[in-house]
Amino acid sequence: MSTDTLVSLAAPISDESGPGLLLRIIVVASFVGIGLLVWIMARAFKNN
Repeated sequence: MSTDTLVSLAAPISDESGPGLLLRIIVVASFVGIGLLVWIMARAFKNN
């Protein structure tokens, strides 16, 4: 996908120009995912 396509897909989500809200959602979701991954790995290796 080109960046123009991604921006046009993100346009209904945000009133601002560009995918500002969409990028914020992606960043927050990635931090939550990384936190869950670290938590799961910490629990898995706690017994070793």
